[in-house]
Amino acid sequence: MTISSNLLKALTAAVMGLSLIGCQTETEETFVPDKADKQAVVQVTTHDGAPFITNSNANARYAAGPGGGVMMQAFYWDVPAGGTWWNTVKGKVTDWGNAGIGALWLPPASKAQNGPFSMGYDPTDYFDFGDYNQNGTTETRFGSKTELTSLISKAHTENMEVYADIVLNHNSGGQLENNQYTGTQTWTLFNVASGKFNRTQHDFHPNWVQNNDEGVFGGFPDLSHSVPYVQDWLWNRSDGVAKYYKNTMGFDGWRFDYVKGFGPWVVKEWNNSVGGFSVGELWDSNVDYLNWWANEANSSVFDFACYYKMDEAFDGNNLNRLADDMMWKRNPYKTVTFVSNHDTDQIWSKMLSYAYILTHEGYPCIFYRDYEEWLDKSKLNNLIWIHNNRATGNTSILHVDNDEYIARRNGYNGNPGLVVYINNSDQWQERWIQTNWSSTQIKDYTGSSGWYPTTQGDQWVKIQAPPRGYTVWSPVN
Repeated sequence: MTISSNLLKALTAAVMGLSLIGCQTETEETFVPDKADKQAVVQVTTHDGAPFITNSNANARYAAGPGGGVMMQAFYWDVPAGGTWWNTVKGKVTDWGNAGIGALWLPPASKAQNGPFSMGYDPTDYFDFGDYNQNGTTETRFGSKTELTSLISKAHTENMEVYADIVLNHNSGGQLENNQYTGTQTWTLFNVASGKFNRTQHDFHPNWVQNNDEGVFGGFPDLSHSVPYVQDWLWNRSDGVAKYYKNTMGFDGWRFDYVKGFGPWVVKEWNNSVGGFSVGELWDSNVDYLNWWANEANSSVFDFACYYKMDEAFDGNNLNRLADDMMWKRNPYKTVTFVSNHDTDQIWSKMLSYAYILTHEGYPCIFYRDYEEWLDKSKLNNLIWIHNNRATGNTSILHVDNDEYIARRNGYNGNPGLVVYINNSDQWQERWIQTNWSSTQIKDYTGSSGWYPTTQGDQWVKIQAPPRGYTVWSPVN
């Protein structure tokens, strides 16, 4: 509900005189800005003392906050078949935007070898989005081209971006042909229904240009990006894959699949040609490798180093691992952090992990099933709001041991930043820490703690965190 400025002042004044009063479980107000009219919204529904953040304003539009954006991976492996998925996602876009999610990552959208059952990672025809009868179906597993463009348009109406999953390493679903380079028959003859980007043996490895590149996947024909014809159809032509996806279909960015399979120059050339956000799936925990690839490709990269360190920290009961090197610490503006995805889901302590990535640097990605099915959506919405509105500035680790981790985001351009306290033990923990705020009243924006402490003149203050939980502290508005 929207409240008047006088009531907002009264609510604020009511808590100004409170100091350290111990652990509280009574209802507590959490203030969040409404994206439609910029007035304050107060949400007082609680669960175990933690406020739920909701937004029922159907006219709201996503607006980026000072902390940056949050991405939603809008699918999981083996989503329901039958051509319903694009409409399912479309039905959630407004709620996601209201929650503060600014971009959707969709699965590979074009026709693949497995037809109505394919998740898209075995691409046949890059220009068939569900409007040609090939590979045993007209629609893709996810729906029709009309339904896809309707979803993209709806996301744009909500001021959200849409990222296409692009599979450039390999193709599948071709016909047999006699291959002069191998002396055998190979599945490399692609006469596709769209008539665009037909391929033959000359466009795959080995060929007249080179025998191989960085890697092959699953025995599929390995596309040769060094062939001028392939480059033209992928990113150079005005009606090629990249520009068709952007200018005709309306995609705003790219998630590149299995980038270990080809050189980073491919992504760089694509980005130079068509622009838009991009992130590569370089499945490797080596931070040097991740950072090298991101710089060479001029692209963001998924932070697998962070992913595995979080697993060691939270599931392995050793938060010291959070002090180790990660991609977001090296190059935060080229980093996408995540807790799980359609390929890997090994972290059990997910809420602590989301508390980590949504309060730290990098571009956090939320997994569909975590948000819609498995975790507490209200707590995730709370963290999304915290990320968008308070997670600013660089990061200083204030304390770390096996059970406790405290870090400070130092704020930027007038935004105060935050202090996050993650507690992986079985009991409440308290610590004195130094903030950037002198003689300032702060509160826990998750609602887990009822403390409203005031920092000392030297910026020190005592904060707390619940067992197997977290708190996020910042000045009271």
